[in-house]
Amino acid sequence: MAESKADIRDQSPRQAITLRQQAYKGMEDETEYTFSTDAAVLWRITRLMLRYRLRVALAVAATIAAAVFQLMIPRFLGQAVDNALGLLGSGAVVGEVAREALFEAAMLLLGASILRGVFTLMHNYGGEAIGHLIAYDLRLLFYKKLQSLSFSFHDKMHTGELITRGMLDLEGVRMFVNTGLLRLVLLVNLIGAGGYLLLSTDLLLGALSFSFVPFVAWRSSVARLRLRALWLALQVRMGRLGQIMDENLTGIRVVRAFGAEPHEVGKYDIAADDAMTIADERIRTRAASTSIMTFAYFISMGLVLWVGGIRVLDGEMTVGALTVFLTFITILQQPVRQLGLLVNSIARASTCGGRLFSVLDLEPAISDGPDAKALETTMGAVSFEDVSFAYTDEDAPPVLHDVSFTVPRGKTLGIVGPPGSGKSTIANLLPRYYDPSAGRVTIDGQDIRDLTLASLRQAVRIVQQDAFLFTTSLENNIAYGDPWADDQMVRGAAATAQIDGFVANLPGGYETLVGERGVSLSGGQKQRIAIARAALLEAAVLVFDDSTAAIDAETERRIRAALRNHMQNCATIIISHRLGALRHADEIIFLEEGRIVERGNHDSLIAAAGRYAALFALQSRDDASQDAAQ
Repeated sequence: MAESKADIRDQSPRQAITLRQQAYKGMEDETEYTFSTDAAVLWRITRLMLRYRLRVALAVAATIAAAVFQLMIPRFLGQAVDNALGLLGSGAVVGEVAREALFEAAMLLLGASILRGVFTLMHNYGGEAIGHLIAYDLRLLFYKKLQSLSFSFHDKMHTGELITRGMLDLEGVRMFVNTGLLRLVLLVNLIGAGGYLLLSTDLLLGALSFSFVPFVAWRSSVARLRLRALWLALQVRMGRLGQIMDENLTGIRVVRAFGAEPHEVGKYDIAADDAMTIADERIRTRAASTSIMTFAYFISMGLVLWVGGIRVLDGEMTVGALTVFLTFITILQQPVRQLGLLVNSIARASTCGGRLFSVLDLEPAISDGPDAKALETTMGAVSFEDVSFAYTDEDAPPVLHDVSFTVPRGKTLGIVGPPGSGKSTIANLLPRYYDPSAGRVTIDGQDIRDLTLASLRQAVRIVQQDAFLFTTSLENNIAYGDPWADDQMVRGAAATAQIDGFVANLPGGYETLVGERGVSLSGGQKQRIAIARAALLEAAVLVFDDSTAAIDAETERRIRAALRNHMQNCATIIISHRLGALRHADEIIFLEEGRIVERGNHDSLIAAAGRYAALFALQSRDDASQDAAQ
């Protein structure tokens, strides 16, 4: 990298402010989250586990068995020490007897250790397997939910943030099974069963052995609250990193065209530095908490060794009994060290699960009503009846005001107006991407809010200006709406959209792979593929939202002529800035600030000498000037 971090940050005051503002633009405030309680989130993850009851039962049983055999090791070791000392103290040790006693003790220890290892392996494998099964379920649920949520949600949620939740947050939930729940089961069994065994053997030494537990519990609670806040802050910042990268890669041509690479690297550097700061603080919090808990553990071990040693010297207990206590405390060393991981796992799962479930629990703003019916088209007439619309989550004024019109089957409505006048909003209201704030939209007298979304969107086809193509073959892009369409239908649609000529010159023909977002094609070619995609399907309503802006006038004329048969069987709405595309329309409405200020056909609007006529005269002069220049 040619520029150092210092170079990137060495910007003018205005550039530095812009970098900082853009690095935080769209970042969500942690206080805005309204998750349910941590316990509710963790219980919800646990319920997801319980879908796989057999696997959970096997994993828990393996965890308990591993704890049991781990607890046997101190007991066997203590008995071996006492037996060895007893044989040595008798003064008449028979070599064969000593070897047999030693071999027996070794075999018991080895057997307990092997079984502990086997069950620990089963516990780890079971935990990982359950975690991945939960991740699989959540991944599908999350993706399905994103497909159902309305445009109003996607308008305010950045793609990078959603990708972060669907990957990093989901990973935090997945890891909770093994590093959280099963580890907690292991620790509870070790401390519970071990505590009973040690306290029943010697009350004082048992109490000293567990003297660190209350302190560890307190530190764990404090650390969990802190780690939860840090995990939330980190996930928000990781989401911001995803946003910046998504925007940069989507607009990479703009970045390169303006030589803005240093600015983009600086923006990413600021966001990455903020994420690193939170990550460092999280690591310090976890490390400090683990160190303090380990120190408390060693204090308890020292007390047991001191008090137990005095008792052995006073003849109040055997060396084997002291060995049991010391060995058990040694066994607890690893779980105590892992308490930091357990607390971290709980904190991460509660925040990641909360963020993930906050999306899964959303209800789409646009959905089928309880009595929704399939659309029944008879005449195929589309009507807007005193429709008004406003984006409720913005402070902007209403986009549409009392708009009314009717488009019968076989007729064409043209819509024109300055940018921001509400033209595309009309196109978005027809398939119910949004609902009107007032008034209603009907097809054959049926309010579209009373119809199923599937039947409505099957009937209403929109060809947008920004034609999106998938990374697949041209044929698959054209047949996206009907994957079962045969080759003849695909080629017929291509001929209608006037793309069969350039496809024939491609090395792979219709099997040619289109690059990401269609970058291997020109703007006009992409728009014609989008038109072919719509022409392949039978539609009751066909909407062209400035979808020929990148196509030359002659090609547009040929496309319109080829679409004539389709347009005779549906209501057609054409939104365009180029008035030449609207001359053939049966009616044209001129929108301004969301209101219809003029309406009529081309000739009557020209005769009225209003806004439409002025715009047509201006465009005609521009076209004449271009022809003269050529």
